[in-house]
Amino acid sequence: MPEQSTSPLADPSSHRNITDLLARRAADAPDHAAFDVPTADPAEPWRAVITGEFEREVARVAKGLIALGLGPGDRIAIMAPTRYEWAVTDLAAWYAGAVVVPVYESSSAEQITNIVTDAEIRLAVTGDPSSAELVRQVFAETGRGDLGVWTMDDGPSSLLALAGRGTEVDDPTLERRRLTAALDDAATIVYTSGTTGEPKGAVLTHRNFLGQVLNIAAAYREVVREDGNTVIFLPLAHVLARGLQLICLASGMRIAHVADTTQVVPSLAALRPTFLVVVPRVLEKIRAAAGEKAAAAHLGRVWAAAEQTAVEVGATAERGAAGSLGLRVRRALFDRIFYARLRGLMGGRLAWILSGGAALEDRLSLFFRGLGVPVIEGYGLTETTAPLTGNLPGMIRSGTVGRPLPGSTVRIAEDGEILARGVGVFAGYRDERHNAEAFRDGFFRTGDLGRFDDVGNLVLTGRVKDVIVTSSGKTVTPGVWEQTVELDPLVAHAVVVGEGRPYLSALLVLDPEQVASWASAHGVREPGSRSETDTPLAEIVEPRLREALSRSVDAANARVSRAEQIRRFTPVLTDLADPTLITPTMKIKRGALLDRGTALVDALYS
Repeated sequence: MPEQSTSPLADPSSHRNITDLLARRAADAPDHAAFDVPTADPAEPWRAVITGEFEREVARVAKGLIALGLGPGDRIAIMAPTRYEWAVTDLAAWYAGAVVVPVYESSSAEQITNIVTDAEIRLAVTGDPSSAELVRQVFAETGRGDLGVWTMDDGPSSLLALAGRGTEVDDPTLERRRLTAALDDAATIVYTSGTTGEPKGAVLTHRNFLGQVLNIAAAYREVVREDGNTVIFLPLAHVLARGLQLICLASGMRIAHVADTTQVVPSLAALRPTFLVVVPRVLEKIRAAAGEKAAAAHLGRVWAAAEQTAVEVGATAERGAAGSLGLRVRRALFDRIFYARLRGLMGGRLAWILSGGAALEDRLSLFFRGLGVPVIEGYGLTETTAPLTGNLPGMIRSGTVGRPLPGSTVRIAEDGEILARGVGVFAGYRDERHNAEAFRDGFFRTGDLGRFDDVGNLVLTGRVKDVIVTSSGKTVTPGVWEQTVELDPLVAHAVVVGEGRPYLSALLVLDPEQVASWASAHGVREPGSRSETDTPLAEIVEPRLREALSRSVDAANARVSRAEQIRRFTPVLTDLADPTLITPTMKIKRGALLDRGTALVDALYS
């Protein structure tokens, strides 16, 4: 079986547990700015927090947890939006020797109940009173949470009030508790978002996190550095954002948190980050918004030429070539008209973007590289403690997710499944039943399909569970087709169907904001209507919109073999904030969508 591996650059055993990352940083650089936190002052909307101040806050909350009765190995849940206090609570729990269980703030009462029961949660910290009340109800129903619910906002159960309880806990007691957990002890239990089935509690150890933090920081020294800064707006309940936070904290990169997506662009202009981590959909929306503004200014054809030029420049740079004089002239022209403005919207200092969470289309990667902001695409899962593979600066190859990162080994099984082993790969799920089929010959089964290209970079080709076998016996992996259609700003998610059917069809889940923008631009008052079935999905009936989508469908069909092409499709509108359909990381829950859209799928074959 094909296999690629990379030797580790750092040894996690040089640290006792995760808390050493902060303790050592606070000792070595206490006055270095570690965070930017929002203020109520319009004149100065952000305030710097130095590492020493952050560690003192962490210590105070940790002492409060100890005084409250939280013991070594006890589980604490954090359910809050991405914010500075999330970081304080996370590190404070570890300083107190506890195990952190992140919970997405969009979680339903049933999901919270399952996590609280399975992880045996003793205490929870939430972001606001409404979340606190929801968790209190779950605690009352399950008999868990004997240490109560605390909030990040002001009030009698605030983190400040919790810290006030720890005044009798002295520093030596806290230090002993901080060193309680060993490298192979559980640091966190992260419940997978469950796009295809039942969420599972992945147990990640201190060694997993440290191995990833130290090795990734070493591999990306050009990107994560002391004179740089980033804005985290992905959910901290997700292991990617949380791992990034630890890497930045250990490396001295300044961090700001933004939970409100409407404030991301204004924050970029104010904070001027040098590095961002995003999901591909964010990049697609940036490009689409630029195109829409150009079209509104009657510069649509000029923008199309600028977009194509950026892709050509990116492809030339990827080959290590200088490019023709004509290309360089076009690039300089479009830089003055478009590119510089786009970079300015992103703060003007952005040197790198890391894309993860879903496959990034190669043309989109080349576009941003031509724009002057290279995209580093990586690949990982909760069970691998985030990045498993990644492109490195100077070695970016669009359309791939790079090579195994230091300390990791990737193997391709005979059926094409990606298998993983390494410093970040977890030992197993909390429920032993979930471990039976999770490993093969010591390697974790990712459930993803892939291959190595001619120079050893990993290329993602789909999901094992998404493979479709038609009634004629054709086996199809729909990932490439779906990814191509999703390049259309109108399409948030594409789902190919056809298991046991004579041909392939697709449901195209549309982006309501983009549909509204399209409708406005084309003078359409009612772009869609709700289906007459009992499904909450809405079927689009506007002919011109369907025609626009058909062009994207045709383009996707042109990229795949005849057996992989779809014959019919149905556009649908639904609530993209519905947690029963969309995961917190913005992935579609295929099973839930198909369950609700049974009538729509049947109509495609009627």
